[in-house]
Amino acid sequence: MRRRVGIVGVGQTHHRSKNTDCNGQELISIAVKRALENAELTMADIDAIVIGNMDHFESINYVDMWSVDGSGGYMKPIMKVTTGGTTGSAIGHAGFYHAASGLFDTVLVIGWEQNSESDTTAAISTCFDPFTEREYCAGAIGPLAAQYIAYMSKYGATEEDAALVSVRDHNNAALYNPYAHLRQTITVEDVMKSAYISYPIKLLDMCPRTDGACAVIFASEKKARRIAERPAWILGVGDCHILVHLADGIGLANLPSLEIAAHEAYEMAGITDPFNQIDVAELYVPASTAGVSWMEALGMCEEGGGPGLIRSGVTNMGGKLPINPSGGVLATNPIGATGLLRIGEAALQVMGKAEKKQVEGAKVAVATGFGGCFWSDVTVLSSLPRLD
Repeated sequence: MRRRVGIVGVGQTHHRSKNTDCNGQELISIAVKRALENAELTMADIDAIVIGNMDHFESINYVDMWSVDGSGGYMKPIMKVTTGGTTGSAIGHAGFYHAASGLFDTVLVIGWEQNSESDTTAAISTCFDPFTEREYCAGAIGPLAAQYIAYMSKYGATEEDAALVSVRDHNNAALYNPYAHLRQTITVEDVMKSAYISYPIKLLDMCPRTDGACAVIFASEKKARRIAERPAWILGVGDCHILVHLADGIGLANLPSLEIAAHEAYEMAGITDPFNQIDVAELYVPASTAGVSWMEALGMCEEGGGPGLIRSGVTNMGGKLPINPSGGVLATNPIGATGLLRIGEAALQVMGKAEKKQVEGAKVAVATGFGGCFWSDVTVLSSLPRLD
């Protein structure tokens, strides 16, 4: 039987488009030190490390060994995980399983990326079939655009609906998150006037490329209760990867992998009414269009109900179900850390440590990851070790 696991510490760098102040190892070190300080621990208290990034972006082999000077992992077990855009959430789940298994009591999980050192789109395009996909599937933008076109056609969603998501997340970052990469307040008009990248996605609809790192400390129940006054308990996790080729997902109006992963995580956590049981969500929204079309996959609304949910304002700060108080992926996207940031930010919410981003009374949070061929990860966290 798996052990209960709680998050006891979260740390992240200040994120930016190009970090010229430090190298990758130093970037990692900043996040690690901040996580240790947050938990009031030292590296001597850490039993094992999980680290991940999109290693082909920086062209670094054996990142687990290369990063030791930054991770502090000298003479400690280290595992490297790389799963594309879901790397951050995948390493979070790996850290959870490490501690839940009984093999380790405290596990330090690190996600990082220096996107400024690579051509991200060119690197991503190498995963596509050279004959059937590469020319029109270069990067994530084209498939995401095609998916929202299908969603608009099926459910009547609009570009303005996506713009509302962009405004929500960008403004949350500007108002509440000093660590965010993009910190600018914008309006729907600003989004609608920004240049098209791939119809219907415009410049202000799309996430940036970010240099940054995040570190999260997972601990077994016995250790977690000693370390933190209010750990963020992991109640459920779910993962789903159902497509072999990215082009298989083009034309899908929704995200089946997210629905399946959410079902797994909710069942483990005891979530039966997501909209009413979840207090806050940190969702991996790579484009604002996804912030409209993926709500129903998470059980937050009925089929085709995403636009109405966004228009109602309930996902804004102060609403019934605030989404992305941190600004989310639209504001900060160090790809190897992006999914882990969602888990870390959700943990801070239920720990009551989110500062200006804090949703009052938040007890249950959900975090998601997205990447690869429309792969999805879901994590449910709570201030309580179980839901009654």
